[in-house]
Amino acid sequence: MAAKKITVIRETTTGLNTHFDVPGHGEMTRGQLANQIERVGIEGYHVRRVEGRRIIASNPDSSRDNNLD
Repeated sequence: MAAKKITVIRETTTGLNTHFDVPGHGEMTRGQLANQIERVGIEGYHVRRVEGRRIIASNPDSSRDNNLD
């Protein structure tokens, strides 16, 4: 069975994802989730820096089913 994916539950009016539902962890802020990914990793996701902000992204592959929504 495929792992449950991380979903966005809150974003700003400009579309910046701010809060996520993380299976097994519940609601996390962007900063908390970025820390978690950088410390121990979450399979299928990485952190990138955009204009000085840490942005959560799913790893690139051919599937649209695991993209953040």
